Amino acid sequence: MKPLKIFIASAALLCVSGSVTAFNMEKTEKAPKNISAFPTGEENSGYAQYFTGKSWLAPLTTMKELNVPMSNVTFEPGCRNNWHSHSGGQILIAVGGIGYYQEKGQPARRLEAGDVVEIAPDVVHWHGAAPDSWFSHLAIECNLQQNKNQWLDPVTDEEYADAVK
Repeated sequence: MKPLKIFIASAALLCVSGSVTAFNMEKTEKAPKNISAFPTGEENSGYAQYFTGKSWLAPLTTMKELNVPMSNVTFEPGCRNNWHSHSGGQILIAVGGIGYYQEKGQPARRLEAGDVVEIAPDVVHWHGAAPDSWFSHLAIECNLQQNKNQWLDPVTDEEYADAVK
């Protein structure tokens, strides 16, 4: 009789632990994670219409006379921005998690901390997190006096799945 009680108690403990773990995971998946040495910032609501999923934005530079805006962008798992281009180009520096970058018509590139992406002016591309990982990168605007974003269509679920397989 004693082994049966131990088995039932163990099974109950596993069920409760599993429920708590699942609840905690669900709860943390909704909150931004600080996965690098840079701040996560605030929810990126100003650009939310150009993202599938949630992202956070932390401006890192403030001196206008330097003319080099730089921000840390954090993506929840599966989040990516729309296809877009920058008339002055852009530099991305991956600082945490796993992400992807893809130029239109090219295979996607997996990004990990330390990877640098140089994006020439007017190149149509997207970037974002892997399906199972948070991702942060520094975004640096180039040629600021002529740099304008052109936002295009969302990256479809099919395009995204193909890119990250």
